[in-house]
Amino acid sequence: MTEAPTIETTGQPVDTRPRAPRSTRSDVSGSPSHTRAGTAILTAVAIALALYFLIPILWMGFASTKSTSDLNTSFGFWFAQPHFVQNVQDLFAYQDGIFFRWMGNSLIYSGLGALGATLISAAAGYALAKYWFRGRDAIMAVILGGVLIPETVLALPTYLLLNSLGLVNTYWAVLLPCLGSIFGVFLSRIYISASVPREILEAARVDGAGEFRVFATIVIRMIVPCLVTIFLFNFISIWNNFFLPLIVLNDQSLWPVTLGLYSMQQSAQSSPDLVRLVVMGSMLSTIPLVVLFLTLQRYWRSGITSGALK
Repeated sequence: MTEAPTIETTGQPVDTRPRAPRSTRSDVSGSPSHTRAGTAILTAVAIALALYFLIPILWMGFASTKSTSDLNTSFGFWFAQPHFVQNVQDLFAYQDGIFFRWMGNSLIYSGLGALGATLISAAAGYALAKYWFRGRDAIMAVILGGVLIPETVLALPTYLLLNSLGLVNTYWAVLLPCLGSIFGVFLSRIYISASVPREILEAARVDGAGEFRVFATIVIRMIVPCLVTIFLFNFISIWNNFFLPLIVLNDQSLWPVTLGLYSMQQSAQSSPDLVRLVVMGSMLSTIPLVVLFLTLQRYWRSGITSGALK
């Protein structure tokens, strides 16, 4: 019977026979109990945040079906006598259906403003990402520095500028300030830097494509998730905008739905029956945002994750 080979080291034989791997205990931080506890904590936090955002919407859904008296006497998170259809009819009949005009104005401001801000942000981000010119980093620093300036500080200069141009109390008074998006420029630059190879751009230029054609036919198609993300964020931001229309619009027919509902709420102090119309209008005004988000959420998620991973 042959013996296993040994190696002499410091006078002591060392066994070189293969051994089974030694079982190691899992690290404390990676133990199943700690993993389950961490998952439970994160799940509880996610549920708490979801309730924080959904409870007002849930209350608004119940309140929109109630009459004025039921709003003040019934339990807030349950139904009372159904008045949903009557509330809708009264809201649409309020001041000859001006609620439709407010919703249409909000769609114009949000749709055109978000579309323009998306295209401008994409062009600016492309220039900052793929072109080298003197002062490029300084320009980006100034753009990002705009985040630090509160919106209220810019209110008076914006009004004076629009007034000097004769644009106060027009659609342009709301649309033009919405075309600039600091978030859109920043995201476009990061996404284009990571997702648009310079070799493709050089190949297109060698084939005779001009700079505008390269941007319009190649870059735009490669950054669709980024564009959808910017459009979604800007649409929601403009739709919820209240302060800018308040200072630049006097004509009630030009108001967005946010300012219109605010005026109805102010009138409800003397006419309490308008409270139910305000609640109904608030619920209906959230529907376009929900539909838009559910439609574009897959592009939104892919845009965020793709820009982060690449």
